Amino acid sequence: MANLNLSIAVGNYDRNRALFDGDVQIDGVDPIFMKLSPEEIFFRAFRNQDFDICELSFSSYTVSTAQDSGHYIAIPVFMSRSFRHSSIYIRKGKGINEPADLRGKRIGIAEYQLTANVWARGLLEDDYGVKPSDIHWIRGGVGTPDRPEKIKLQLPADVSIEPAPKGKSLDEMLVAGDLDGFIGPRNPPCYDAGNPDIVRLFPDLVGTATDYYKRSGIFPIMHLLGVRKTLAKAHPWLPGALYKAFNLSKNMAVNMLLDTAASHATIPFLAEHIESAQALLGQDYWSNGVEANRKVLDNFLDHHHRQGLSARRVSVDELFHQGTIEQFSV
Repeated sequence: MANLNLSIAVGNYDRNRALFDGDVQIDGVDPIFMKLSPEEIFFRAFRNQDFDICELSFSSYTVSTAQDSGHYIAIPVFMSRSFRHSSIYIRKGKGINEPADLRGKRIGIAEYQLTANVWARGLLEDDYGVKPSDIHWIRGGVGTPDRPEKIKLQLPADVSIEPAPKGKSLDEMLVAGDLDGFIGPRNPPCYDAGNPDIVRLFPDLVGTATDYYKRSGIFPIMHLLGVRKTLAKAHPWLPGALYKAFNLSKNMAVNMLLDTAASHATIPFLAEHIESAQALLGQDYWSNGVEANRKVLDNFLDHHHRQGLSARRVSVDELFHQGTIEQFSV
């Protein structure tokens, strides 16, 4: 039987490197890899289903699962994870000195449904009592005006959200003082340019995130891996083969980072950073699989529903192909 010739669109991450280089093979598959940005992958996947296998926004995938409208089934390979305290930016001079001061403020977002924004709103509510309905949301393109939502949403009536003025980017509005802050997975361009008026709400990111993890046990998941439902149905072995290969590639990347003979990443004190991460998060600090991450997944799904993004409360197990929820052992 010939291997399946399948398109795979994922980010250019070290944890995918062994797959790109061919050091790890996917059983039964001849892959055509496309190394693309998350924004391009997600837009093309959710609008046009352009890929056989691809990285998926956790939030957008949950929206489609709740609507029973998705074309992909997820595999518990977590392509991206991040503590999203880093995603909240404020403009100086707006009276924002602590999270509670965000109440009543005008905060820019690229899309309400972005996974990073779900996590940021969740931590603001859980730890600081600031609800999504306490903030006035302005939606638009960050560096380029007029960005659309990937999937149409029906948000709760108490959520105040309006589009940015046509032709205006959120970055421009932030610099001009028309916004009080911004939340998103990427830095706004004005922050990267060193604008002294744009700062993070939490200046001590590592200390704040460490405290959050010690209290919650949550290392947020951003992106999943998905395969077309039609392919998974026709080839029920495929989801398990993908899980096996992507997990092996991730493990190889971590082992390379732990090699102290010569640094495999251009970061000083790399081994010390890894040791610190393992001391906090455990040896398998970037774990895949359902059971090792059930608490994190469940927390996200709870916030997603409470924020009005999923019309019904999605369960953890319905997110993933049944052949990937349990794994074999030797």
